Amino acid sequence: MRALFSIILAAAISSFSFGQSSDLKTNQVQGPLLSWEKSNYDFGDIRQGEKVEYTFKFYNTGTEPLMITNVTTQCGCTAPKGWPRDPISPGSRGEITLVFDSTGKFGRVNKVATIMSNAVNKDGVQVLLSGNILEKKLTNP
Repeated sequence: MRALFSIILAAAISSFSFGQSSDLKTNQVQGPLLSWEKSNYDFGDIRQGEKVEYTFKFYNTGTEPLMITNVTTQCGCTAPKGWPRDPISPGSRGEITLVFDSTGKFGRVNKVATIMSNAVNKDGVQVLLSGNILEKKLTNP
């Protein structure tokens, strides 16, 4: 009787541990993950008419290749200069460069760019450029 109880107990424990192992595997996120080195950049004070360029660096921390399909901005004053067109392998790095033109702007600005990709995490889809636009200096004639 004790032998039978020991066998049943061992079978129950081993099936429980195998079940846990497969549950842990299914809880891990699968697919490409977009992880930013820095997702916002404050360029400080600039004068009206100046342009600011910044390159946002990111990593694919997921398990499958990451594809950036598009980068969109709120208005014409901010434009994507470039982004990778080829798949970014898991563990690899990429860059997205944005250019902000302060012509016609004044005061504090926050410009958002939205990244369209196949990333499974939706918290990494936007980056932010911000700063303060000062009045253009007038030159004396």
